[in-house]
Amino acid sequence: MNKQLLEHAAELARRGESFVLATVVRREPYSSSQQGDMAIITSDGEYHGWLGGNCTRPSVQREAAAALLDGKPRLISLSPEPDLHVRPGVTPLRMTCHSGGTVDIFIEPVLAAARLVVFGVSPVARAVAQLGKAMGYLVDVVDPEAHPAELPNADRVFHDLTAAELRAGPSVAYAVVASMGECDEDAVAAAIAMQPAYLGVVASRKRFAAMRETLLERGVPGAALDQIKSPAGLDLGGRQPEEVALSILAEIVQRKHAAARAPGDLAVVAAPPEPPASARPLTAIDPVCHMTVTIATARHVGQWDGRPWYFCNPRCKDKFLADPARYLDVPSTGAAR
Repeated sequence: MNKQLLEHAAELARRGESFVLATVVRREPYSSSQQGDMAIITSDGEYHGWLGGNCTRPSVQREAAAALLDGKPRLISLSPEPDLHVRPGVTPLRMTCHSGGTVDIFIEPVLAAARLVVFGVSPVARAVAQLGKAMGYLVDVVDPEAHPAELPNADRVFHDLTAAELRAGPSVAYAVVASMGECDEDAVAAAIAMQPAYLGVVASRKRFAAMRETLLERGVPGAALDQIKSPAGLDLGGRQPEEVALSILAEIVQRKHAAARAPGDLAVVAAPPEPPASARPLTAIDPVCHMTVTIATARHVGQWDGRPWYFCNPRCKDKFLADPARYLDVPSTGAAR
C-alpha cells in the first residue's frame, strides 16, 4: 500500500496539486492502526490509505485541511482522554474508537511547486527554463516553434499562446516573455491573461515602449501593462543568457518574498497571516461523541427535525437516529460553526 501511495503522491506533485502525507508514528494498544500506516489527503478532502478506523478520519481530514492552509506540519495524538496525554509539540485530540487505543499521526503538507511560464525559445528563454527547473519550479515553455525534444527542462510545452491550460494551470504562476522579436505582443497579451504574480519582458526600453503602444491599441488595459517589469530582472550587469536568466530568477525570488518581509527590514521575515475565516473548513459537532466533523468531507450524515446532522462514524449516526432526545441535552449539538 505504501508503494501505491507514494506513486500517487508523485503523480499529484507532477500535476502541481497540493496534498498532505499522514503517517502513524506511534501507537498504544488497542488500535487497528500500525506504526508506518500512511494516508494521502488531497486539497479537496479525498482520503487515500489507512490510518486506523473510521473514527480517526474526520480528525485527520480536518487537521490536513488546516495544514494545507498554513503550510505547517503538525503531530496529533488521538486518545480516549486527550487531557491526560498533553505533550509539548503535540496536538491532543479525542479518540472515539471503541478499541480505546492511542495513535500519534504526523501530518505533513506537500505544497505544489510554483509554476514558471516562459514564452519563447531564445537563448535567454532556454536559460530561464533551465535555471527555473533547477530551483524547483514547474516549467512551461510556450512558443509556436517549440520542440519538446529540444527543451529537456520543460515540464510542458505549448505551441498555442492562448491554450486554456495556461490560464487553468496549477499553482502560482510567474511569467517571462523572452521571445526576442518573435510574436512579442501576442506573448505579452497571453501572459497578462494568466494574471501571473510576476511578468517580466526581456526587451530594451525602446522596444517595450513600442510593444506597449501596440497592445494599448489592441485594447489591453494600461494598468495591466504598468505591472510589467521590462527590462526583466535585477540589474546585475550580466549580458550572457545565463547571467540574464539569473537576474530574472533573482527578481522573481525577491518579489515572491517581498510581501512577507517586515517593513523596513529585509532580513526579518514576518509571520504568515492567518487564513481568512471564509477559507477555513465549515465544521459541526457529532452530537453523540462530541467530535468535530468537517462538513464538506463528512461521510455519515443523518436527517432529523428538518436539518442534517453530521457524525464521525456510522455507529454514532445509528445511536442518534434511534433516540435523538437522548443526545440533545448536551451543548453545541450538530450545529455548523
